[in-house]
Amino acid sequence: PFFVIFGSLSDKIGRKPIIMAGCLLAIVTFFPVFKMLAEAANPDLMKAQSTAAVTVTADPATCSFQGNPVAREIDFRSSCDIAKRYLSQNSVSYENIAGAPGSKASVKIGDKVVESPTGNVVNSKFDEASVKEIAAFKKVVGDDLKVAGYPSKADPAKMNKVMMVILLFWLVLLVTMVYGPIAAMLVEMFPTRIRYTSMSLPYHIGNGWFGGLLPPISFAIVASTGNMFNGLWYPIIIAAMTLVIGTLFIRETKDVDIYAND
Repeated sequence: PFFVIFGSLSDKIGRKPIIMAGCLLAIVTFFPVFKMLAEAANPDLMKAQSTAAVTVTADPATCSFQGNPVAREIDFRSSCDIAKRYLSQNSVSYENIAGAPGSKASVKIGDKVVESPTGNVVNSKFDEASVKEIAAFKKVVGDDLKVAGYPSKADPAKMNKVMMVILLFWLVLLVTMVYGPIAAMLVEMFPTRIRYTSMSLPYHIGNGWFGGLLPPISFAIVASTGNMFNGLWYPIIIAAMTLVIGTLFIRETKDVDIYAND
């Protein structure tokens, strides 16, 4: 219903104020809301991260930015990439420590240190030895994480479901603030003869390209920095760009006669 509510409200006070307010609120609240959501949904994970620090020691030159949307698992074959990829995929935050040039990466969980293997690719796949070494590494690290208190999955019995619903409602509300007025705004921005193309092009660039690249880029930021929340910087930066450009350069379209140039 809030799509309709904000759409109707935009008929009274304008499209831009509501859309820009939605972007501003997203910028300000994303980090605290997602941290609260993690605490509500998986308190064991948050507790483990505060009591059992994880570090990755690796030669920075061997660590790639894992943001290629069409990359395969074999494209991340250095010991650094294998270690960071596994930890990030399991929502484990870690501290990065620069290792000696040419050295293999290692993962430290408490007082336990596990060296990460390097993948050797043959005929577009990891060879048998690499597969075994990577599997063994993941098992040892996984077991050490479990001993340190990191859960393999969230425990439904410990979830604060009421808080989760409230936080998810807030995130959906921000979406409705932007999407409620935007359909009318896009119609009002362009004359009829070019309206379909003019609406379709920016909409698909925004949703298809900027939105479609969110998973790989956010994951790459998390893997590079070691903080599982840092992937939020991508949507926050996009929201900030929208706020600045929209405020300074996009005109208000409420009360525009969409038939004036027919």
